[in-house]
Amino acid sequence: MAATETALAVGQGTEEINLAAFRRLIDEGFSGGDVSVVDETCAPGLVEHQDGLAQPNRDGVKGAITFLHRLSPDIRITVEDTVAQGDKVWARLRSRGTHGGDILGGPTGKAFDITVMDVARFEAGRIIEHWGVPDRFTQMQQLGLLPGGA
Repeated sequence: MAATETALAVGQGTEEINLAAFRRLIDEGFSGGDVSVVDETCAPGLVEHQDGLAQPNRDGVKGAITFLHRLSPDIRITVEDTVAQGDKVWARLRSRGTHGGDILGGPTGKAFDITVMDVARFEAGRIIEHWGVPDRFTQMQQLGLLPGGA
């Protein structure tokens, strides 16, 4: 039985189910590097609105997870705040790590610590639409890739 079905069976409400799916995607996927969780937490018809992804769908999300772990093998993304209302979850995340990968001019060995804002819309306990805004400017400064950085 999938996590969403289990939650429905024990009587969790829609907002709690959505929050659990969102947290799972962040914890196991983005922080843990497990791309298989994307298929379990995101609907097949996912529309990804975040700039910079190669594809605006589940494959794009999997690519983003792979890219982040290549950029920073020690990356940790934590959910700092959430609001769930109806079919949406709003979240403030914290993304921390060390530029240890061979991309973006690296490895520089420099640490980054940025905020990410997310909005996800759900259908049947799975993400069907997502908007993400990572603070890439601050990240590039902290990595020394832009003037004014570390």
